[in-house]
Amino acid sequence: MHATLPLLKESDFPAISRDSAETLQVNLGYLCNQTCQHCHVDAGPRRKEIMDKENIDAVLNYLRIKKVKTLDLTGGAPEMNPHFKYLVREARKLGVRVMDRCNLSILEEEGYEDMTAFLAENQVEVVASLPCYLSDNVDAQRGKGVFDASINALKKLNALGYGEEGSGLSLTLVYNPQGVSLPPSQEALEIAYKRELKLRYGVIFNQLFTITNMPIKRFGSWLVSKGEFEGYMQLLRDNYSEENLHAVMCKSLISVDWQGYVYDCDFNQMLALPLMLKGKSRPHLKDLMAHDLHGQPIVVMDHCYGCTAGQGSSCGGALE
Repeated sequence: MHATLPLLKESDFPAISRDSAETLQVNLGYLCNQTCQHCHVDAGPRRKEIMDKENIDAVLNYLRIKKVKTLDLTGGAPEMNPHFKYLVREARKLGVRVMDRCNLSILEEEGYEDMTAFLAENQVEVVASLPCYLSDNVDAQRGKGVFDASINALKKLNALGYGEEGSGLSLTLVYNPQGVSLPPSQEALEIAYKRELKLRYGVIFNQLFTITNMPIKRFGSWLVSKGEFEGYMQLLRDNYSEENLHAVMCKSLISVDWQGYVYDCDFNQMLALPLMLKGKSRPHLKDLMAHDLHGQPIVVMDHCYGCTAGQGSSCGGALE
């Protein structure tokens, strides 16, 4: 694995600061049933890092005390955390909106047969990665057989009402580019996805997010090994848009790792760049209880150009 942090440190990215925190994004662990080429988490079946019950309860306590509106669950495959259902149920009791960043194929794995029904029962918003509507492209990026498993999972979600307008069950698909390119227009690609998935497989969904691949972890290492890192960074810089600065996700989101430590965003988490808090070199979620982070400086480096290039990119898709 090629480290990219030393290549990102010297940066002229503009200073930005936090607004009020509206979303708590929690990484429940790096364990995953897939090993995707574009994964910035370096997740996979052999990873052992999993959030324990004590930190799960710290998450719930923070949601309760700070009145955070949205809980965004990620991984790895977040459903593989043994406390996933407990966390979802308790968060929903608090009236919190819960999002599950699902890789779809996990819903087809042995031992997870009831997961689709559980998500629907608790009105969890499913945000599902599907980098293409063609099987060859998906399997090349995510592994053989992943596309077919993903389509089967989407059909199960549709059968329960996911993707239907007015059902209260939101289904969002996520597109990541292959190789060294920025995502195309989110609006145009959503139209193509809806047309092709409906025509080919009878699958429906509510919206599409396009997300730029970040030059860190597995994808960053791949760029270095192919001699493409500098070229990709130049692409991001050349397409920088100042208008995207006000909407980047780090302004209203707190990222929590599997041990409960906090960061400005998921990407900073993967680079081990903790959120700045006076008196704490590595603050834990529990340390934030007595603090208002509004106006707090955000830790930035060159990878931040990935969120501001072109139409912009965040966990909520394009910014423009």
